[in-house]
Amino acid sequence: MLTIVISSAVILIAAYFTYGRLLTRLFQLNDSAETPAVTQRDDVDYAPCDTAPLLSQHFSAIAAAGPIVGPILAGVHFGWMPALIWILLGSILIGGVHDFGALVASIRHRACSMAEVVRAHVSRRAYLLFLGFVWLALVYIVVAFTDITAQMFVGAIDLKTGDTFKSMVTARDAVPDSSTLVLSGGIATSSLLYLILPMIMGLIVRAGWLSMNRATLIFLPLVGVAILAGQYIPLNVDDIVRSLQPSLSPEDATAQAVRCWDVFLLLYCAIASVVPMWLLLQPRGQLGGWFLYVALGAGAFGIIFGDNTIEQPAFKGWTAANGQSIVPFLFITIACGACSGFHSLIASGTTSKQLRLEGDARVIGYGAMLLEAMVAIVSLCCVMILPAASGLLKTPNPNFIYANGIGAFVQSIGLSKSIGVAFALMAFNTFVYDTLDVCTRLGRFIIQELTGLKSASGRWIGTILTAGVPIFFVTRKMTDATGAVKPVWSIFWNLFGASNQLLAALTLLGITVWLWRTRRAVWVFFVTGIPATLMYVMSSWALYAIVQERFQKGINSDPVAWIAVVLLVLAALMLIEGILALFRRDDPPAAAIVPAVS
Repeated sequence: MLTIVISSAVILIAAYFTYGRLLTRLFQLNDSAETPAVTQRDDVDYAPCDTAPLLSQHFSAIAAAGPIVGPILAGVHFGWMPALIWILLGSILIGGVHDFGALVASIRHRACSMAEVVRAHVSRRAYLLFLGFVWLALVYIVVAFTDITAQMFVGAIDLKTGDTFKSMVTARDAVPDSSTLVLSGGIATSSLLYLILPMIMGLIVRAGWLSMNRATLIFLPLVGVAILAGQYIPLNVDDIVRSLQPSLSPEDATAQAVRCWDVFLLLYCAIASVVPMWLLLQPRGQLGGWFLYVALGAGAFGIIFGDNTIEQPAFKGWTAANGQSIVPFLFITIACGACSGFHSLIASGTTSKQLRLEGDARVIGYGAMLLEAMVAIVSLCCVMILPAASGLLKTPNPNFIYANGIGAFVQSIGLSKSIGVAFALMAFNTFVYDTLDVCTRLGRFIIQELTGLKSASGRWIGTILTAGVPIFFVTRKMTDATGAVKPVWSIFWNLFGASNQLLAALTLLGITVWLWRTRRAVWVFFVTGIPATLMYVMSSWALYAIVQERFQKGINSDPVAWIAVVLLVLAALMLIEGILALFRRDDPPAAAIVPAVS
């Protein structure tokens, strides 16, 4: 395991200084050019940010739970070797190029979204198709990550056996020695405290009492205090539900508790997406980024200096136990960590509006993607160490597998496993918060772009639509193709992965058209064209498989299947528009022309 981690780190570092430098030259970054963060500054959406804080914010926003959930599920289903290969090759040659290209394309177009880049270089029809596709993708990204977070706030994990319990009642009955339990309600308490700390930090920095770096030195340890305090004052909502409705079974009380958390998180998303960046997004991004660095470092340190051994097979076969084939499902199960269309929304939605210098695009666009690949590799290691008989493999829950792995890594170097598990769960939750409110803010941007409502009322209309639609899904009982009731997040994960990768393909298509129309250079088709083709094939294939599976007993009202159908149609129409644009000879907008390489 040590060899795998160190070799992977060396490969990623080498890629940053070689392929990353080549990208910088091809895209001709220029630090003397004023960025939109400077020319359009309003301190609400456009606000120049120094490199380190912006890297932390961008990293925590793109990383989120994706590079944890995807690699863990892929490792469980297919084995760790295929997952490792895809993470490394995908992040270097596809994901990093995608993120970097989206960021540069945005700052060259006044920090507009990739949809605006598509409108300028493809067509207005493609622009509308792209916006529709992106908004739908954002909605069920919010659905998946809201529910996986809500599930994490209910129940407990037994450190001794690795068993997880969805209900506190079940946990107490099964584990008389409560000292071995890490309470999910404690993580919920820590999370609420974590939401308060960045706002206090933002107010202090805004008032000029402390710089961002000095405030970080104070508030980052306070996050650690919040983690410790949570386990002593757990907020067990399932207990509260049962006290109000004693006739409910533990299972029903748990289901209602999860729905309560789902609704609370969506209300948080709505509020967080309209507050000024300096109050929440920037300070929380700073804390979340450092939190992610610590989580990554703790895991890597434990792997390097601990005595954990690989227990899981490197390859489990071409078809997983759940019936999914390694092609195409490996490529959509691991989205974040290798390549993720969601990253283009962050890069062109919030990060480009804060980029102070063009040269920072390399470290923030390309470098953050490679850092995320390391998060994915550490997450994959959490699967590698699981014994074949581990209770965590019975019904794989990625957040608990990740927490157990980080706990085992820090325990191997003499630290408490319970603190490690609580820390990892809180880290997981921190990453998800970043994704949730950024997605809602981006969804609000899209509604405002489509409607032209730029006022305060327009902000609220866009926010309510983006955060309100997911309530329909998280508050209903969801089943798989066989009719078995499943957590909402697990039903939406493959749809999220497939559409996320299709979004990456469409973004790469837009970047390819932009570069070709402004440069007419053959390298464009190798650097961005081939990755676009690969992602388009794999994601469309996976979406088609999802439609086939959900409609195997005949066409019905299954929302997952119909969303997949809609996405396939939108993507096909967008592809036609993109191909037609490649053959157009009209002049592109002058402001978007990339300087020639000297």
